[in-house]
Amino acid sequence: MHVLFEEAGKFHAGRILSEAENSAQVELASGKRVKVKGAALMLRFEQPAPDELLAQAQAVAATVELPLAWEFAPEGEFGFAELAHEYFSEQAPAPQLAGMLLALYDAPHYFRRAGKGRFKKAPADILQQALAAIEKKKQLQAQIDAWADELTQGRCPAPIAEQLYKILFRPDKNAPEYKAVVQASRSAHKAPLALLQDAGAIASAYAFHWQRFLFEWFPKGTGFAPVTAPEPPRDLPLASVAAYSIDDSQTTEIDDALSVQGLGSGRVTVGIHIAAPGLAIAPGDALDALARQRLSTVYLPGHKITMLPPEVVQAYTLDAERANPAVSLYVTYDEATLAVLASQTRLERVQVAINFRHDQLDHIVTEDWISNPGVSSENTPQPLLDKREELTFLYKLARHLKAGREAVRGKPENFNRPDYTFRLSGVDGEEPDGSETVAIETRHRGAPLDLIVAEAAIVANATWGRMLAEHGVPGIYRSQASLAPGVKVRMSLRALPHAGIGVPCYAWATSPLRRYVDLFNQWQIIACVRHGTTAALAAPFKPKDASLLAIISSFDATYGAYNAYQASMERWWTLRYLRQQGITELDCAVIREGGNGDFLVRADTLPLVLPVLGAQGLPRGARVRVRLGAADEITLELSGTLAARLDDPLDTSDDAVIDDDEADAPQATLAIAVDMSEGGEGAAETPAP
Repeated sequence: MHVLFEEAGKFHAGRILSEAENSAQVELASGKRVKVKGAALMLRFEQPAPDELLAQAQAVAATVELPLAWEFAPEGEFGFAELAHEYFSEQAPAPQLAGMLLALYDAPHYFRRAGKGRFKKAPADILQQALAAIEKKKQLQAQIDAWADELTQGRCPAPIAEQLYKILFRPDKNAPEYKAVVQASRSAHKAPLALLQDAGAIASAYAFHWQRFLFEWFPKGTGFAPVTAPEPPRDLPLASVAAYSIDDSQTTEIDDALSVQGLGSGRVTVGIHIAAPGLAIAPGDALDALARQRLSTVYLPGHKITMLPPEVVQAYTLDAERANPAVSLYVTYDEATLAVLASQTRLERVQVAINFRHDQLDHIVTEDWISNPGVSSENTPQPLLDKREELTFLYKLARHLKAGREAVRGKPENFNRPDYTFRLSGVDGEEPDGSETVAIETRHRGAPLDLIVAEAAIVANATWGRMLAEHGVPGIYRSQASLAPGVKVRMSLRALPHAGIGVPCYAWATSPLRRYVDLFNQWQIIACVRHGTTAALAAPFKPKDASLLAIISSFDATYGAYNAYQASMERWWTLRYLRQQGITELDCAVIREGGNGDFLVRADTLPLVLPVLGAQGLPRGARVRVRLGAADEITLELSGTLAARLDDPLDTSDDAVIDDDEADAPQATLAIAVDMSEGGEGAAETPAP
């Protein structure tokens, strides 16, 4: 005797070896013996053999017309054999009985299960809804198949093109557009991004990067809702100084300016004046909400997205020829020894005499010009000549401050790598579209004007950070435990040392128009100036305020993403520069050794790091000429092969100087992939530092 039984939703057939009251011992065709509960035994039969029965039953099930079977089925509960006898005949053989069982199991929209081998037909209205849903699903699958076919043939359907960034970076895995891309990707054996590229979904590489960034961080666009900039306070005293700022020509958010008083008197007071939007914008108001949402200005070549609306920036920026609200730090130095004699913070209005632009002056204000009055001043603007003596003192002070910090650091700061400035032709204040011609200019790190501004900012940030800690007022600090490899700069609420800068504590406070952390710290600093020893009670943010850690967390993530995007776009424009200039070879320095031909090199005259083949055995710092391969402007990948070694292998004096942090840095590329799994997270993009 043979038996058909169900186990874990699957049907099996075998020969009964023995049978008890509530179970049977059954031998399958494979020889495996299983114990089957009596309730799971669906059908007993003599012929055909168990395997043949299952094969014949499946064939019979495929022929069952479910609508007709539904009509034949009784209104109440019934067994599969009852319906088989009605549908086929009273003498229906075992294959037909088993076939009806399989058909009923596979049609839950027609027949609901009411127990082992027993069913009840679905109500007519529910059946119609189910059939409509099945038909809709078929049509949807047909649409998915059609879209997938188009993609594999190199055409991108409009609905998929419209959802390109959502599909790639934040997909709804139940959406037909996403399923079509996954299906086509598997069928064509291509990565989803490559598939979409080949299908023409990406209009341009530049638009791809720009729209990807907007999709992730500015889904509602980069514009601002209408706001009114509150008037700066008018009751602030007017400072008795004529300050000047030093920025790039493209800078509109002028946060800082300098002044010098008392030259030749033995006591020189340096004023560090910071724009004070914190005197008008209040925590919790509409402008604070805007700033806290964006958290920082976004910079990229030829364009920027400001943290604050343009009219707000214009109200508080330190423009020339007007008195601007400022938080001013005055530090008095001994003119001979440069020892600090006193310091004071004031809330005031500061008259800015001129906005110097370092990109227009760096070729004039060299170390020789600034330190040697005998150097010719021909073609030097008169305002710059008027400030020559002050700039000379500030440069002397900056070098003194830098040397003091380096003594704390335990090693000098390395300015071997230059800074690069990207300038696009034909932008004229509009958003670039990637077709512009790019010029990449080199600016030596640590140039006099650069050093003056940098050291002044460090003095202000370190001084105000210490003031917040002494008053017991919460501040957001940046700290670094040591200069050991892998020890990163962290943001916290504790005034800890910053080993990388060489100061006992450091709180960003000098860019309140551009960074939310600086605006936050400015509010707290203003409270210290106004309330002194009771500042902890009067400050907008109190100790243990629940929002403090949330601000740090949000800022860290957002600021990191903005910087990563800036780095990726600078790399994009560098690759575009190579194409525009027809550059096929570059002189480079090896910055990291590796195995299996994995070497990274740094270009000598461009902000570019890339892997190179053929450099096995070359030490870090070796100078080489690299033949460039093809660049991918979507993934930002570029590789090269070794063309020649340029330095003397036996003479280390001509090797390049490589910082430890530079040697450890990964190649700057953008990895983009779609998660092909049926569940879990979707596509992700991971820009390298």
